[in-house]
Amino acid sequence: MKTSDKILQMLKTQGGLTAKSIATELGLTTMGVRQHLQGLEECRDVVFEDRKATRGRPTRYWALTAQSNSHFSDRHEELTVQLIDSVKTVFGDGGLEQLIAHREQASLTLYRDALIGADTLVAKLQILAQLRTEEGYMATVEQTDRYYWLLENHCPICAAASACLNFCRSELQLFQNLLQEDATVSREEHIIEGARRCAYKVLPSNKASGQ
Repeated sequence: MKTSDKILQMLKTQGGLTAKSIATELGLTTMGVRQHLQGLEECRDVVFEDRKATRGRPTRYWALTAQSNSHFSDRHEELTVQLIDSVKTVFGDGGLEQLIAHREQASLTLYRDALIGADTLVAKLQILAQLRTEEGYMATVEQTDRYYWLLENHCPICAAASACLNFCRSELQLFQNLLQEDATVSREEHIIEGARRCAYKVLPSNKASGQ
């Protein structure tokens, strides 16, 4: 295990620690540990807090950030698939459809509220891309001469979508409902089908093309 990983493991199990205490436990120099901590800080995996000491200068303690969770085992995808299977078993396919429809309606309400005041198609797409990015989709908007692309470079629900393709159908339908007065939306690239990203082609209607 790399030294930086050992440090992360220690902070995970023991909480805030000083560079000196980490060095002592790992059998390293304090200077060497500080260099590793600075590297982890640059990656936004750790932060420090200077705590007032009884005498002398404050003591610096290092702790993990929320971002550091990516370094540790995470079974949320497995759990998601298990939950989908459980919903199918207990409530049947109809129950799963109700769950997906509820999620779609909740997202539609949230997005519509966020788009209030956006009076052009491009403004709506930019807000939508921001919302999707905040949800983990790494979304961007690109413009061509005749249409726009809403591009999603990551799929945080990939495990759920792989287990039940209706999640993906719901995503497309969500965008179509949201932009139905402004454009026609189609999905041209699909992560689930092996593409690098999900790409939604947004073709403005006659009304929207004049905006």
